Amino acid sequence: MHTVWKGSISFGLVNIPVKLHAATENKDIKLRQLHKECHTPINYQKVCEGCKKEVQSEDIVKAYEYSKNKFVVLDDEELEKLKKENDDKAVEIIDFVKLEEIDPIYFERSYYMAPDGGGGKAYSLLKKALTESGKIGVAKIMIRSKEQLAVVRVYEEILIMETIHFPDEVRSAKDVPNIPSEPAIVQKELDTALLLVEQLTTKFEPEKYTDDYRTALMELIEDKKNGNKTVTASEKQAAAPSNVTDLMSALQASLDKTKKKKPAPRKKKAAKTS
Repeated sequence: MHTVWKGSISFGLVNIPVKLHAATENKDIKLRQLHKECHTPINYQKVCEGCKKEVQSEDIVKAYEYSKNKFVVLDDEELEKLKKENDDKAVEIIDFVKLEEIDPIYFERSYYMAPDGGGGKAYSLLKKALTESGKIGVAKIMIRSKEQLAVVRVYEEILIMETIHFPDEVRSAKDVPNIPSEPAIVQKELDTALLLVEQLTTKFEPEKYTDDYRTALMELIEDKKNGNKTVTASEKQAAAPSNVTDLMSALQASLDKTKKKKPAPRKKKAAKTS
């Protein structure tokens, strides 16, 4: 299981070296966009709207737009310094609370925690303390240059850390439009609804719920593949050098970037055809 973060978790004077492993994975089926004429994958260019030309990574700076078309530019050195001041590689448990006190709307992503570098005994101590007390730990952690609020709890005999939203990241339910006022409910209607709820009530068994759309889509893809209903991109075009970058890959790389990289050599731009 791939390690996504390595550091330590602390509560009081106890310090436990740990590794984080993603507890969930995205099973979405990713579909590529192809040129209908030659079936070559479509890519995206970083283009400056002002200059109307492609821009290389070394010519891009980060900025915060505080009003329409007005920006505060932040260079990599400033961001790196700020990151180092806040990134001490430690998950600091601030408080202990009951799990039921946290509404599910706050939960974001889950990570399994494994002991590292001889931290097994302290890891077991924290796990035992959480189990016996029935509490979970509220902590702070820096992940990918972003400070996160998180909870540490016991899940299937191991420690798990779940990042949660800060309060100001959760929108107010009062701002949701078109919510009707409470109408008068007829008792007979309510009794029927409660009866229906009772009839459908069961024990939660997650393995019985499946993604029917994903299953059907994969079956369709396999049927087309087995029936030789496939296309092949032109080798000449597919192998041609290109400095275009997949948009999502570029955005993710920008988030993960913590230091300057050597600029990639500028490649020839493909001739534009009419």
